[in-house]
Amino acid sequence: MKNQIIHSFPVIGITVRTSNADGSAAKDIPELWDRFWSANIAAQIPGVISNDVYSIYTAYDGDYTQPYTTLIGYRVENLDHIPEGLSGLLIEGGSYQQRSVKGNLLKGVVFDAWVDIWNSDIPRAYTSDFEVYGEKAQNPEDAVVDIYLSVKL
Repeated sequence: MKNQIIHSFPVIGITVRTSNADGSAAKDIPELWDRFWSANIAAQIPGVISNDVYSIYTAYDGDYTQPYTTLIGYRVENLDHIPEGLSGLLIEGGSYQQRSVKGNLLKGVVFDAWVDIWNSDIPRAYTSDFEVYGEKAQNPEDAVVDIYLSVKL
């Protein structure tokens, strides 16, 4: 884990409002991923500047036990043109803690990392947290995913 300052950046993708408390996130987020790939959302996003896929958790009603919005999409040049049916979001700049997880995506390595995060004493800010699925995440059975947590200084 390492702390770093991240500058704000725009993303465009698809969203769902969900919650961990009632278990709906366990259904809603995989369905969002399925929709992202099956509807070829990438082809609909203008101004993509990276092939990395972002899974963002934001607009928290409180902490991780309260409702929040998940957006899956790509980093883009700007939010000047957001196609109908998609959502744009400016990730807030600030202090983030980065952790990398390695393992089998199909066996829940990322979810397991979140369980560890939820049970930790990290001073989270609950602005925008996100996962980055880059080149090292291409092999789902041996992937590396970076998780960034907005933290309080």
